[in-house]
Amino acid sequence: MAKDTMNTPSGPRHVAVIMDGNGRWAQQRGKPRLFGHHAGAKRVREIVEACPDLGVKYLTIFAFSTENWKRTQSEVAGLMGLFRRYIEREARDLFNRGVRVRFIGDRIRLDDKLVAMMDDLELLTSGNDRVHLTIALNYGGRDEVTRAAQRLAVEIEQGRLNHKDVDAETLARFLDTRFLPDPDLVIRTSGEARISNFLLWQSAYAEYEFIDTLWPDFTDAEFARIVGHYAQRDRRFGAVKA
Repeated sequence: MAKDTMNTPSGPRHVAVIMDGNGRWAQQRGKPRLFGHHAGAKRVREIVEACPDLGVKYLTIFAFSTENWKRTQSEVAGLMGLFRRYIEREARDLFNRGVRVRFIGDRIRLDDKLVAMMDDLELLTSGNDRVHLTIALNYGGRDEVTRAAQRLAVEIEQGRLNHKDVDAETLARFLDTRFLPDPDLVIRTSGEARISNFLLWQSAYAEYEFIDTLWPDFTDAEFARIVGHYAQRDRRFGAVKA
């Protein structure tokens, strides 16, 4: 769902985060990489809790990319176990705090137990509206657009859509994020200055913040500082002030 750029609030309504640096954080402490991922999962709770007071209605976090399958088998297996434990431990608390949880990404490669847990968490929190937490799991921006184009092609092939009527808004309805406004602000931790195939379509007019802090050290205070800084930016969306 495209954002109404003419009525953009002073602060970001939708913040997306590339949570990078878990492995390096652990290695700096002489620990295995998975230790850092566990620390990073705990940090998510603090950032979610900070959102309402900062006026952030939507938070989208990049948990596992389509490229992350290239990591060692032990790290991938550990991450999948971490996702299952996160859902088990956080589900009730997320529900009680009014958080609605959704997942984006291709679920085909995920194991059936994890997918069932994702489905259950989405259903459990479907009536909540205080914060909308979207977790990108086995997600890649190019993969998402490819899958959207495939679904759109089926609609054309079966006569439910005329190819002449296809525009940017039409394609957006087939994206995983069709239920979300576009992100206003994208934050990447750990000092890397790249977007790593995250929300490619949706972030066309997003503001970016690349910070050196490793994700497990990213506090609600730093989050608040970045959100506050966003309000000072001059966002023209291609226009020029008179």
